[in-house]
Amino acid sequence: MKKLWRKIRPYFMPQIVYGLVRLIGMTLRFNAEGWDRVQEMEGGRICAGWHGKTFAAATLFRGMGVWTLISMSRDGEMQNKIFSKFGFNTIRGSTGKGGAKAAAQAIRALKKGSIMAFTPDGPRGPSGIVQGGIMLMARKSGAALIPAGVAASRRWNLPTWDKYEIPKPFAKIYMIFGDPIYLAKDASEDEIEAARKRLESEIHRLEEETSALAGHSSD
Repeated sequence: MKKLWRKIRPYFMPQIVYGLVRLIGMTLRFNAEGWDRVQEMEGGRICAGWHGKTFAAATLFRGMGVWTLISMSRDGEMQNKIFSKFGFNTIRGSTGKGGAKAAAQAIRALKKGSIMAFTPDGPRGPSGIVQGGIMLMARKSGAALIPAGVAASRRWNLPTWDKYEIPKPFAKIYMIFGDPIYLAKDASEDEIEAARKRLESEIHRLEEETSALAGHSSD
């Protein structure tokens, strides 16, 4: 029975998850501070937020043609189908498999002025730590790094490594997009590390700010 479920899960789960996300998403109220500014910016933009907050982002970015990277794993295959249904342009690959090819595709898209949604602590964590892949893409493409914080006023948190947040129906979503961070193509290792720490610090700061707005000051 388990073998049968593993075979059919990739076909049925994306439909179920997509339906549930769309159903809840239709009831959510968004306060997305700074999003209009991000849309009006020229050049490539990488919106960076933690892995556990993609539910709200998928709803906000629905149908906008935003780019995102999804791992080559079996779970990634299901995520790819779900995000494609939401109108995302997906690139398959991660630090574990297909990373170099995926990064090259992402850099090409960013050089054309695209917006990319990226979880710099994914796909396996550790949670809240910016990894090197996003810095490589920013340096090679010249794209702006946009830190983002997200919080739902009412939510469920799954018992996963990223404490994945699912907003409850009719919740208010607070999102704040911070100031852009740029990285020169000839940046030194020290400059890259300084930018990485700044991005990580800004995402944490914006997470605290949105959590407070959502009534979760103790997060």
